[in-house]
Amino acid sequence: MTDPDSGTGTLVLGLGNPLMGDDGVGLVALNALCDRVFEPRVTLIDGGTWGMNLLPLIEAAQRVLFLDAINVGAEPGELIVLERSQIPRGLGTKLSPHQIDLREVLAVCELRGSFPEHVAALGLQPDLVDMSLQLSPAVRAGLPRLVEAATVRLAAWGHLQVPATAATTHA
Repeated sequence: MTDPDSGTGTLVLGLGNPLMGDDGVGLVALNALCDRVFEPRVTLIDGGTWGMNLLPLIEAAQRVLFLDAINVGAEPGELIVLERSQIPRGLGTKLSPHQIDLREVLAVCELRGSFPEHVAALGLQPDLVDMSLQLSPAVRAGLPRLVEAATVRLAAWGHLQVPATAATTHA
């Protein structure tokens, strides 16, 4: 993953649990983006299930792109795009501090006035969220669309994909 201090204000967070089947699709998509070079650079972070530890990373960013499994009741493997205002955030009753999820992290950002202006969540509708190290066939088939959608969003934010050889000659 990219060093969080070396980016240009754009953070890409892969989220999910790779032990829970399709819930790990955000991390698989993030790994695919790690094989690409963007100019100017973006910060790519495996946010996994970090919970509140994501707060300083999100607050420091100007633009945040979340990659995750997004359950909206669509067909399995369907590409889901949520813009800033559509991304759920809220606080709820918890039995343990280990239950903190992204909604609570974003609610704290909102309360602190530090929720970035440019935020989007891209993901695929999961089919199987159960103990498994494999993505379901529908989600695996949708993965190229998710990675391409992330690349298009980054381009819209001014981060163009460049050949790896061109980036290494400028480093």
